[in-house]
Amino acid sequence: MKIVCVIPARYASTRLPGKPLRLIGSKPMIRHVYERAARARLPHMVLVATDDQRIADTVASFGGQAVMTDSALPSGTDRVHAAIRDRISADVIINVQGDEPFIDPRLLDELAERFQDDRVNIATAVSRITQPEELSDPNLVRVTRDINGKALYFTRSVIPYVRDTSSRASWLEHTPFYKHIGLYAYRRETLAQLTQLSPSPLEKAEKLEQLRFLENGFDIYTVLTDYQSISVDTEADLNYCNQLLKTRQEN
Repeated sequence: MKIVCVIPARYASTRLPGKPLRLIGSKPMIRHVYERAARARLPHMVLVATDDQRIADTVASFGGQAVMTDSALPSGTDRVHAAIRDRISADVIINVQGDEPFIDPRLLDELAERFQDDRVNIATAVSRITQPEELSDPNLVRVTRDINGKALYFTRSVIPYVRDTSSRASWLEHTPFYKHIGLYAYRRETLAQLTQLSPSPLEKAEKLEQLRFLENGFDIYTVLTDYQSISVDTEADLNYCNQLLKTRQEN
């Protein structure tokens, strides 16, 4: 089974323009993501899918591979598919977010291993919620799973609702809650099918693309991880990552 990691990277960003090229330490963010993805054992190659020549040139400058994709593509899923469609032979494609500079390579391997199960056509990652304030944060996507790890629903609301316990602060003591990590893997033919789907009602309501998959009958299996996602969307996030990198280097 051939596995490829694709990192979609756009230059335009409303909150942080040029995000992939912003420095964390001495390296642009896209290089941090690329090098960490390349440390995974199971993927055969790492590829950046971009719509901007500056990003492609930067990737080439540190020896990475990049392909140009249409700037009009509506989502990262479409960009990943466009990158591999006519150029790359792969059985499983892992969509690695280009704004997670500390992505754990072991998580990429765990996602890849999920496809040893023939039932799995889409996989993603989740982690346990440990802080009460995470239960109500609308920027945090929560997910419920069945006993086999298959996702039942993704939402910005609190789920499940613990009916017989009045204090939300104590809910975590009674039942496990999970948050979604925006990392996906797909079988090649499934990825092609997903790009043909139209936006769905639940997706439009919650602004969550994965609900389009569920509403159209696609199963999404999950991998439970201890990895805590650190994504960069704002200048404050970038400053935090620079400080975190400095602390790690000092230790």
